[in-house]
Amino acid sequence: MSSFTEQLEYGLAGESIIAKWLMSRGWALLPAYEKEQGDFKGPRILSATGDLISPDMLAFRFGDEGGQVHWIEAKSKAAFTWYRIRGTYQDGIDRRHWRHYLHVCKLAPWPVWLLFLHAPGHVAKDNPPDKTPPVGLFGNRVDRLAALIDHESDNHGPSGMVYWNINSLRVIASWEELLAAEEVASSNTFEERRL
Repeated sequence: MSSFTEQLEYGLAGESIIAKWLMSRGWALLPAYEKEQGDFKGPRILSATGDLISPDMLAFRFGDEGGQVHWIEAKSKAAFTWYRIRGTYQDGIDRRHWRHYLHVCKLAPWPVWLLFLHAPGHVAKDNPPDKTPPVGLFGNRVDRLAALIDHESDNHGPSGMVYWNINSLRVIASWEELLAAEEVASSNTFEERRL
């Protein structure tokens, strides 16, 4: 994937898969979208301390025992990175975005989640030939990930990257569970989903 447009389309497709899975689990979603056409700035949270990069969606559900609300940042990745120094799979995000999500954690009264989607059929360039990278939806709460950072690197991304070992990420959903939610969402018509 070389162009910004291709990367954006890939990311939006991944967000859609994650959103459909969340909805299949009873969550309602308020997606955050780009507000100004052509400025290539994603959604922002405005605060007294300055603008923050917003997570992708606000997920909420209510039941007999009250309600739950979570910010969700959804990342679509081709494959886990193989970190040769530790001999483990890792994933990461742009350091500047990470710092913004940490700040959102301090402002919001609900958890902020960082989710990584990995589809089958892809391997990172350093992947050992005898290993198949895990697929599915992985993640953890940002406040928990803050204490689990494996390493940071200035070598990638415009502001550097922050990385976590796969053991710091929970398996949220298998690839099969994600596909099942996609099929259910595709089979429902708008009329069936109306309130």
